[in-house]
Amino acid sequence: MQDLPQPRRVPRQARSRALVEAILEATARVLAERGYAGTNTNLVAERAGVSVGSVYQYFPNKDSLIAALHERHAAQMHAAMESALASAHPRDLRGYLAAIVHAWLAAHLIEPELHRVLEKEFPFLDAPAEQSPADQGIFLRIRRLLEEHRREIVPDDLDLATWVVLHAMESLIHAATVAPSAPHPAQVVERAIVAMLSGYLCGERSRA
Repeated sequence: MQDLPQPRRVPRQARSRALVEAILEATARVLAERGYAGTNTNLVAERAGVSVGSVYQYFPNKDSLIAALHERHAAQMHAAMESALASAHPRDLRGYLAAIVHAWLAAHLIEPELHRVLEKEFPFLDAPAEQSPADQGIFLRIRRLLEEHRREIVPDDLDLATWVVLHAMESLIHAATVAPSAPHPAQVVERAIVAMLSGYLCGERSRA
């Protein structure tokens, strides 16, 4: 596998992190509006209100910007999941799954065009899960959630169950939000995903 393009450096100070976030936000807007062919570092710098030298200080080319957007998205999903789990107080695993699915669907609906470009046109610039700190954090948190509710769960292999849950959620949420026109309302899809995951993990009959 070809190595993914990497940032030149990692921002350490708050000011540098704010600059990189502004650059990535500008990249997201330009990419969603113009696509890959119409995106370049000059446009990104102009939209971010910084010099092109500031962009090159952290990112050598636009592919490294897109790869960074993938990791940024994973970090946002990690944060959304943690927030949902912290604010939810259900009595069972199904309730926690519902909170995560709701949070992830809502997050994907904020910038559907950007997600479409990233997932449909540039999946090859998305780092494998084992190379992504954010994806690893998501896996470990879901794995811990399943461990905490072990008595409710039918599958014996929690690593496999975690993998199935994550890939099922990701695939179905992308299908519901990334497609040009979603075939079903988001609320209906949300209930169906939760019912499917609950059925797999807990042996429940669908309540969608």
